[in-house]
Amino acid sequence: MRRSSQSDHSGSRARSSRPPVPRPHSVQPDPLDGAASGRYLWGTLIVVWMLSLLPWREWQAAPDLLLLVIAFWSVHDSRRVGMVVAFVFGLLMDVHDVGPLGLQALTYTIVAYGGNVLHRRLLRFDLWSQGLHMLPVIFFAKMTGVLINAWLASSWAGWSWTLGVVLTAALWPAVGWLLLLPQHRMSDADASSV
Repeated sequence: MRRSSQSDHSGSRARSSRPPVPRPHSVQPDPLDGAASGRYLWGTLIVVWMLSLLPWREWQAAPDLLLLVIAFWSVHDSRRVGMVVAFVFGLLMDVHDVGPLGLQALTYTIVAYGGNVLHRRLLRFDLWSQGLHMLPVIFFAKMTGVLINAWLASSWAGWSWTLGVVLTAALWPAVGWLLLLPQHRMSDADASSV
């Protein structure tokens, strides 16, 4: 009995002495351990919501910046931004757009759910890879809304909305960089003070 436990310990020592497997450049843990402050997070959501009230969104292929910011925060701070926040902002956009009540709320909730489910995986990737991973989630959520709207209106809106989905996912790295910029500055200041 003792010999088997000693052989187990020597086997674990041999396994631990192996060099770590290098990760590809795009797969790295998030260097920012601290979460964003609550004021900053809610401030970004409210500012982007107010920008979304402007008439530029009438273009059918326009990227949905509010959806993008909700998805980003549901990935990077899933404890604060979840499906309830997405649902409330979606209802606000439904009321503003005078569309079927709950249609954008459903779309935003699906994307927030996808971000919450994938957040542990996505935090290991860089912003470009995160955008590629979120593209099918955004596409599925928008497709659900378009199908429901087509059923309610008895007419197909066409495929021009897919350009908006691609633009939304393509903006993920730029918007992510801007949203994480204050955290990078704080981490740089902490590193220089040590």
